[in-house]
Amino acid sequence: MTALEYTRKLVEFESTSSLSNVAVSDYVEATLKRLGFVIERLEYDDANGVRKATIVSRKGSGAGGMAYFGHTDVVPADPWHFAEHGPFQPTIIGDRLYGRGTCDMKGSIACMLAAIESLGSQSLVRPIYVTCTSDEEIGYGGAAEVANRSEIFREMVAGDANGIIGEPTKLDVVYAHKGTYGIVATSRGRAAHSSTREGINANLKMIPFLAEMKRIHDETEASPEWQHPEFDPPGISWNIGINDHTHAVNITAPQSVCTVYFRPGPGQQPDVLVERARQAAVACGIEFDVPIACGALYVDPQSDFVREVLSVAEQTRARTVCYGTDGALLTALKKLVVLGPGDIAQAHTHDEFIALDQLERGTTLYAKLLRHWCC
Repeated sequence: MTALEYTRKLVEFESTSSLSNVAVSDYVEATLKRLGFVIERLEYDDANGVRKATIVSRKGSGAGGMAYFGHTDVVPADPWHFAEHGPFQPTIIGDRLYGRGTCDMKGSIACMLAAIESLGSQSLVRPIYVTCTSDEEIGYGGAAEVANRSEIFREMVAGDANGIIGEPTKLDVVYAHKGTYGIVATSRGRAAHSSTREGINANLKMIPFLAEMKRIHDETEASPEWQHPEFDPPGISWNIGINDHTHAVNITAPQSVCTVYFRPGPGQQPDVLVERARQAAVACGIEFDVPIACGALYVDPQSDFVREVLSVAEQTRARTVCYGTDGALLTALKKLVVLGPGDIAQAHTHDEFIALDQLERGTTLYAKLLRHWCC
């Protein structure tokens, strides 16, 4: 099958992160078995009791080789731009394939499957590893399972495999990305008619906390300590969200929620900011949680590994990206770059697509890497 055919098949599985990805994982597992891979299946129930599955696989034996990582979950597709076809009905219009997950990142998985298939009967001198995780879009849950439980992943690390995170980079070689941190602060009150004495407005305790979050925002924008010159933008993007869940102006807010999502760069100390926010929450008497805390990925752009990938890809310079990937939890693997088809600007959009030539070029490049490292 071609990458286009694989992409269409994968996109047809609705695997939004809030739902189970078991069905699409079953398909990936069956495909890899057909291609001669040994399978390690990691399953778990998420915080909402939804069953999730991550597939880790190996073909061949020995040290080194190529280790590919992708994820099968996608973000919600509401709203969706097209009335003529739904987000899980992949449709070609012009030179693009539209559908949720075409770019992020089922198209990449499809390229890897097609590249493996293109090898035909060529013998392997080093192993090929393919991992397809769950919950990448909501906190890297599948990658955590791989890092903590997978025997095959331990083989990759012990054998010093050459790792590729297949997230969309327009097939540019990416040597670093920022980390991903999330904070949730919740103030509790009591709803009542605002003309009475009965209500407790949750926003009153939240306001001084928000003032501290604003101070942190301003400091991180101005201080060189929180700038990383290898990224654009160089700052940590301390993004503040507010919601008091109140639907009428004459009701005291029973709950007020502040979310902070920020992206620290390599070598920075994000826990310092988290602790400062925690202390502010304690001082204000509000609840505090850190649902996600993942560091950055950084591989020396002058390393032999990055230079080797650049050479195979026929590129002269690697770059950085500001989004996160499963790679943040897979850093036990020392050789790891991000390299995949598609443009991140099209990920998570209401008209997500991948250019057909990216699928063709992605298959070609992954096949070259497979032949270089494994055949």
